[in-house]
Amino acid sequence: MKKFIVSGGGTGGHIFPAISIANAIRKRWPDSEILFVGAEDRMEMERVPAAGYRIIGLPVAGFDRKNMIKNISVAAKLIKSMNKARGIINEFKPDIAIGVGGYASGPILKAASAKGIPTLIQEQNSYAGITNKMLAKKASVICVAYEGMESYFPKDKIVLTGNPCRQDLIVSAENRKKGYEHFNLDPKKRTILMLGGSLGAATLNKSIVSALDKLRKDENVQVLWQCGKYYFKDMQKLQTEGKIPHNIHLMDFISRMDYAYSVADLIISRAGAGSISEFSLLGKAVILVPSPNVAEDHQTKNAQALVNKEAAVMISDALAPKLLFDFALEMVRNDDELKKLSENIIQLAQYNSAERIVDEIEKLI
Repeated sequence: MKKFIVSGGGTGGHIFPAISIANAIRKRWPDSEILFVGAEDRMEMERVPAAGYRIIGLPVAGFDRKNMIKNISVAAKLIKSMNKARGIINEFKPDIAIGVGGYASGPILKAASAKGIPTLIQEQNSYAGITNKMLAKKASVICVAYEGMESYFPKDKIVLTGNPCRQDLIVSAENRKKGYEHFNLDPKKRTILMLGGSLGAATLNKSIVSALDKLRKDENVQVLWQCGKYYFKDMQKLQTEGKIPHNIHLMDFISRMDYAYSVADLIISRAGAGSISEFSLLGKAVILVPSPNVAEDHQTKNAQALVNKEAAVMISDALAPKLLFDFALEMVRNDDELKKLSENIIQLAQYNSAERIVDEIEKLI
């Protein structure tokens, strides 16, 4: 029986690819044993068991670049995590360790490499994260989603595989009629889908609130709005007060993202690597508003990679509250622009990414 460790997390952008890889491993080796290693108190500790996998948490945390005093405790947690990671490797004895980025992948892949166990890194972004850059020297293979990653990783280790995506989105992408019915949308209206992630994005919510009067007057456009769990109560209050017009459909979280994608004529989103991969596979026109609150501004770099190929439009976080919906309302009516963006972004799609990553895993074990 083959044994695999999959490590990383912290955000959905790391967790969803990790679960997709694990699912592909299980499909190829049905009797395999898969263990996830994540960071304690992060979302992977809930999401991974919900997907049917066992997970162990490390007490690891990221360094705070603004508060150096806080980093004393972070360093102590890192030492504890390294010790715990060595224990996990010695006890579980994996055939390979796979890292998807995030705090936990550092200690566990270092511990695996020290024991001579092959390691594989999966980098989702166009700008490599700190953890993956540190692990690259000892990694056996580095699977990437963007071209031109030689400036971050050894060229001979790089394999272009793309980012693994949730397969249910791909299967149900054309299910437009059911999507309209599910969300109670009007099929005669143009639909804007606005996503801020499962927790929400303050700037995107602020942008739509500032445009409520414009949207109220526009009877030919409707908005499916995932505001996020953090902001739902405040936005729901506006709805109760009658400030949100009927052509805006407010939700805290969209569980049927396959339906949401199928009805969207235009998407407004942050520029996370996982989301961009999904937009590419589905050929969706998108306005990207990169989050400024991410390490090394990697979302801006992700978005710029698409803008350079005329595959997306980017609006900065600072300008979004003032300009986003003026631009979106004009763009959603422009069939030529929507078609151009759709045709260009689908050219960037990498298909069967999880299976291609498992092909690389199979070569190493």
